[in-house]
Amino acid sequence: MANEKKIPYKIYLEENEMPKAWYNVRADMKNKPAPMLNPGTHQPMTAEELGGVFCAELVQQELDNDTAFFEIPQEIRDFYKMYRPSPLVRAYCLEEKLQTPAKIYYKFEGNNTSGSHKLNSAIAQAYYAKNQGLKGVTTETGAGQWGTALSMACSYLGLDCKVYMVKVSYEQKPFRREVMRTYGASVVPSPSDTTQIGRKILAEHPGTTGSLGCAISEAVEVATSTPGYRYVLGSVLNQVLLHQSVIGLEVKAAMDKYGIKPDMIIGCAGGGSNLGGLIAPFMGEKLRGEADYDIVAVEPASCPSLTRGVYAYDFCDTGMVCPLAKMYTLGCDFIPAPNHAGGLRYHGMSPVLSQLYDDGLMRAVSVPQTSVFEAAEEFARVEGILPAPESSHAIRVALDEAKRCRETGEEKTILFGLTGTGYFDLVAYQKYHDGLMDDYIPTDEELALYRAKLPKID
Repeated sequence: MANEKKIPYKIYLEENEMPKAWYNVRADMKNKPAPMLNPGTHQPMTAEELGGVFCAELVQQELDNDTAFFEIPQEIRDFYKMYRPSPLVRAYCLEEKLQTPAKIYYKFEGNNTSGSHKLNSAIAQAYYAKNQGLKGVTTETGAGQWGTALSMACSYLGLDCKVYMVKVSYEQKPFRREVMRTYGASVVPSPSDTTQIGRKILAEHPGTTGSLGCAISEAVEVATSTPGYRYVLGSVLNQVLLHQSVIGLEVKAAMDKYGIKPDMIIGCAGGGSNLGGLIAPFMGEKLRGEADYDIVAVEPASCPSLTRGVYAYDFCDTGMVCPLAKMYTLGCDFIPAPNHAGGLRYHGMSPVLSQLYDDGLMRAVSVPQTSVFEAAEEFARVEGILPAPESSHAIRVALDEAKRCRETGEEKTILFGLTGTGYFDLVAYQKYHDGLMDDYIPTDEELALYRAKLPKID
């Protein structure tokens, strides 16, 4: 115990210890993620085809399965220094409250105005857009963390930013919307009548609360039809997981500094950006046979792409204009229940994480919404941080494991990702406290209907 107390509550790296390169986990994967396919020809997308949607440098990062490390440009590293390195926290108070022999650590990514980890990739994508001489970018956002982060990055670099925000989140999270507007972004609730695809979705699904798949379709349509613009995405893509690896690299460096090795690594999973970033260097060790970890993806029971989806090629968007990706999916037409974990309401999962999951290198669980908010409240009352609903999925499983260790006496080291704060999610907390929150879970019959519509790939 004496040695344990030498570990501070918050472990910060020195500025000169911050990562200078992003880690590309695909370089160590024996089974590479399947290539994106052209929706018309069903052939692998070329760099030229992707260049019409994404920035040129990001296309190269997207397609590169072999380069292990990508140098982080100095300008991005300088921006990172405003809020990085972020703290790795030893949850001593939580351990004491739970009376568990488990050691609990969390990486806190909420110490910036966007309130989440999303800024790590937003500044990178905006930087490459600026370097390409573009006028602006378009994007989608669910709960609003990504849109907020991108609006901050674009404001910093002098780029225009057009955000399509999932309608249910637009209505439930007005303050996050206003932060985006404060940073100069235009914010449109999706689906909208401002695009052809939006009007089509509204006609087919009157009164829909929207989904990330809908918002992606609209953002892509605007980007590809407006000169000087490209589309950027906050999750799912290989390039995003690459940028977010800064999270895991910092965790690994901090833990190595104190001789800590996690047994269990837990992250919430919607599209995969937070989880992929957190586990990157640890998964690399696992792939290379240097260490083993129990890696757990936690998703909402209302949108269970890993635990109840199928591993197949599907459209990345509801409007079916984006490339096809092989991923665990519920079907691109799937419209999740309007739950409050807005950042996890995506019908598919990152192709990288889907491949790792299919290879048995990580596991997944789904949890109902009310139990997630119960865990969020339990954590907040002890650790003093109001967690985002998305992050609270990981907290739920971490608490359950710590309590199990209390019963078995196992001294396990648990690491989870706290992606951000929940101060813009107070409507959700209010509904939980007022007993107005439910746990809608799609039936097998419902999911089968969406699954039947998956594209047929030879």
